[in-house]
Amino acid sequence: MDGSWVRYVGRRVGLIAVLALAGCGSDELVTLDRIGQPDAPKTLRLQINASYSHQAPTPEVADGFRKRFEAWAREHPEWRLDLNIIPDAFSTTEQARLLEKARVGQAPDCANVDSFTVPLFIEQRALKPLDEYFSREQVQDLFPYVRDVITGPDGRVYAWWWSTDLRVIYRRKDLVPDPPRTWDELIEAARQAEEKDPKVDGYLFNGGRWEAATFDNLAYFWMQGGKLLDDDGRPVFATGENADKMLRVLELLKETVDSGAAPSRVTTFTNYDEFETAAQGKSVAMFLGGSFQYTSMQSLLGKEEFAKWDVSLPPGPEPGQTATGTGGWTVAAFSDDPEKVAACMDIVKDVYVGEGNELTGELPTSRRLFDSLETFQAPIWQRFKRYLQEGQARPGLAIYPALSSELQIAIGSVLTGSATPREALATAGERVQQTYDLLEGR
Repeated sequence: MDGSWVRYVGRRVGLIAVLALAGCGSDELVTLDRIGQPDAPKTLRLQINASYSHQAPTPEVADGFRKRFEAWAREHPEWRLDLNIIPDAFSTTEQARLLEKARVGQAPDCANVDSFTVPLFIEQRALKPLDEYFSREQVQDLFPYVRDVITGPDGRVYAWWWSTDLRVIYRRKDLVPDPPRTWDELIEAARQAEEKDPKVDGYLFNGGRWEAATFDNLAYFWMQGGKLLDDDGRPVFATGENADKMLRVLELLKETVDSGAAPSRVTTFTNYDEFETAAQGKSVAMFLGGSFQYTSMQSLLGKEEFAKWDVSLPPGPEPGQTATGTGGWTVAAFSDDPEKVAACMDIVKDVYVGEGNELTGELPTSRRLFDSLETFQAPIWQRFKRYLQEGQARPGLAIYPALSSELQIAIGSVLTGSATPREALATAGERVQQTYDLLEGR
């Protein structure tokens, strides 16, 4: 059990106690497991992540969502929302269970769906089309990678992706004055930072056995034009030119550790809290993190210390090459009842889009919202908006979980020295191909 989970549980226990006291009255519109009056004539089963609810671990966010859901209940007195709130630590892994529930007809009426898994749900025909709830202009205003993910092969929209993020290099300007433009500059800047202050690690990144070890570092693959899968969904990351590009990524990660730019303990990093803790302790010069960490860094470090930090896109092998991985969450409807689908989309519009972005600090998926929401007018958010033009989402196909898992293993074996980059890539490619053949029934 890691420290972040302990902190999370502690916050949740305190919050649940407060909510339990607040929810004792029968006329309370927001309780632990319900929104709306208990005797409302219509019910909707809603599954949401804790961070996007009145059980969010951050009190200000929890209070904000409580107010938004209370307002929604007053505006929709005919509805009672029966809640299934998923703890943040399990929100991504819960997607496999949700997919299985959908497969056997037991999915909730409305639910948070991790953006990169949406194509799997579309392929399974589990989601209801939502075109009538959003105008053509609203769909076109979304960032291209967002539209690509939520649109099915038939051209219809099957989920509304309302919050997104991206990966960036955070750096202390007193130790690394200029953003690295190339991989060589990244390593050299990390080493120079360590010379300036021997107490710091030059560069930190996710290298432990979890999704971010693959996803965060895929930017280094995509910026070379690498493809994980071909147009038919077959794995091609370990063959031909793509193999050369992935090999360069593994060699880069190995060099960061071998050169001393990154410590070998990056192989133990399995959450983003490690980076914020290091920044708070003034023991890191650069790290590969997420845009979602910007506000928490600001809060943790305080104005004076935070002023030393800046962000930039991950650098490429050559100047001008860059890319960034983009994630985020959608809301989708599973119910066959048109009234429930409409209520689900009302929640999207009234609770999450815009209001939810400002509450959580997670980036809007709409260019218009970036320009109209006051929260996102600051220069840093407009910079993130520009960075999203370089964004790339994970392929939401059935083979991706196995592909990600094998790349996690490959990265770990390279960083620990138990395999060379070429050996690790070959093993990953063989295993992913075997899994693909099984999925295809070969």
